Formats: sequence, structure tokens, C-alpha cells
Amino acid sequence: MKKTYKCEVDCANCAAKMEDAIKKLDGVKDARVNFMTQKLTLEADEDNYDNILQLAVKACKKVEPDCEIEI
Repeated sequence: MKKTYKCEVDCANCAAKMEDAIKKLDGVKDARVNFMTQKLTLEADEDNYDNILQLAVKACKKVEPDCEIEI
């Protein structure tokens, strides 16, 4: 399953770090955090997608605590 979310990120470096952190999660097939469009695209296993999404949000918050992702 692949979905896109609005993601407020402050800089391109933070976006790259968030993307790397999400890609390391089990079940994630691909992830893109785009600083210019302020979007997160997550592709992950469909049967556990909601749990993976919550873990992805937590990973982003570790990189940038004031990051907002609209789910």
C-alpha cells in the first residue's frame, strides 16, 4: 500500500534524515520525504500498514520534534 501525507518539515537535511529513519523500519518498502512539497510518501506492507505508519511518525518526531504529519 502506498499513501501520501502532508508533512511539515523545516529543512532538506531533516527530511533526508527522516526518510532514512523510516526506511529502516520493518515492513517499509519505500519512503520519500520531500522538503519542497512538504509531503511524506510511504509504501509499506498492507496487512500492518497502520502500525508501520505510527512507527514512521515516531521516527520523524525523533529527528525533528516539531514535525507535523497529517494522517
